[in-house]
Amino acid sequence: MIDQGVTEYDEAQLRALFLPPYQAAIDSGALIVMNSFSSWGGTKMSANKYLLTDVLKTELGFKGFIVSDWASIDQITSDYYQANVAGINAGIDMSMVPYDATRFISTIQKAIENGDISLERIDDAVRRILYVKFVLGLFERPYADPSLLGLVGSEPHRIIAREAVAKSLVLLKNDNDALPLAKDTPLIFVAGKAADNIGIQCGGWTIQWQGLAGNITPGTTILDAINATVLNPEAVHYNQAGNFDDLKDANGSPLIADVGIAVVGEKPYAEGQGDARSLDLPTDQIAMLERMRQSVRTLIVIIISGRPIIITDQFDLADAWVAAWLPGTEALGITDVLFGDVAFTGKLPYTWPSSYDQLPLNLNNQAESGQQPLFEFGFGICP
Repeated sequence: MIDQGVTEYDEAQLRALFLPPYQAAIDSGALIVMNSFSSWGGTKMSANKYLLTDVLKTELGFKGFIVSDWASIDQITSDYYQANVAGINAGIDMSMVPYDATRFISTIQKAIENGDISLERIDDAVRRILYVKFVLGLFERPYADPSLLGLVGSEPHRIIAREAVAKSLVLLKNDNDALPLAKDTPLIFVAGKAADNIGIQCGGWTIQWQGLAGNITPGTTILDAINATVLNPEAVHYNQAGNFDDLKDANGSPLIADVGIAVVGEKPYAEGQGDARSLDLPTDQIAMLERMRQSVRTLIVIIISGRPIIITDQFDLADAWVAAWLPGTEALGITDVLFGDVAFTGKLPYTWPSSYDQLPLNLNNQAESGQQPLFEFGFGICP
């Protein structure tokens, strides 16, 4: 999986699958859209006049402004002048210029003088930017109200975040009705570094660009949430590596837990730093799952990741698999669903490949190799 990919879909697929969420966002009041670094049909989105202007602004009725991603216009071509002409004419209204604003301004002025960018295009961009500022009341209230800072991370906000987590979970497997779990389960083993790590739950763009592992910000880890949900927290035992051999029964044999909850996934990343040669689970996580399988009667696996990962070889190890994506700080949203207070409703927003041979996957959910994916787009068990 790489950042800045090339998307190859036809017009019918664009309209059937990808445009509806944008239309819904616009209808709900979205005012700013950022173009991605990626390409559609070989054309960088920064220079895609058809999608930015003809479709987004004209057809979908978007009245706000389009801002480029970090120096994304510079990637259109190595010629700085031509790149900016192409980007502005394509429909970008505000350019994110991280390094040399003076050069950008003089380049746009020159392009206007040369007739390569019309004043009508500049007026349209300015009009859109001013429209957003008027709608937001920035001329009357240019600064944020300091008294509102207390709302950040407040209980009402956390309740909404918790609800969002619960609605986003996707149940991928549920053999023998392994889920929901009983809150009075006598013995639960919990394993995995990600089970007690808010930084991993949050992913990149948290505290710093690439994110940080560890309990770096206030919130609830998955382990915290399990302890808060079960009737008897003493029934819950945690070991990062999934090694519970030190827990013995009356005969001195290792205890077998009624339920095991293993949390696997990726370390935090953002953008190109997340480019990966492998989407397999790390070997230590696979070893943890194998140990857990021997130590529990029912094994539940929770995946913390921002994308599908290859789990085909490990799939039969667990009775249930849950894609939890990057749930952030409110892991009680996970246990709300695991323990049956809230039903599973989530569906996959991606096709989930079963092997590397299937990458990239096409819209019909068939790999170019002709094999079936592990899960099709839109899959999700709702018991």
